[in-house]
Amino acid sequence: MGLQEEFEEYAEKAKTLPDNTSNENKLILYALYKQATVGNVNTSRPGILHQRDRAKWDAWKAVEGKPKEEAMSDYITKVKQLQEEAASS
Repeated sequence: MGLQEEFEEYAEKAKTLPDNTSNENKLILYALYKQATVGNVNTSRPGILHQRDRAKWDAWKAVEGKPKEEAMSDYITKVKQLQEEAASS
């Protein structure tokens, strides 16, 4: 299985993570997904009244410059880690 196929598989698995997954972990997944699928941030930072969108933008900006393949690999690793944590709790 290639990296792209594995990434897509884990993107589907991420949708089944428990509801109690922390916002911090959700933001990490969001940022890595966006970096892997879109690349570097291509929008302006949302205004102060849009806290949720601003947090997502900031998380994505934090991984800016990370190559697509590395972002995919990091995403897969993070989903695996969160699945293991959910299974052990």
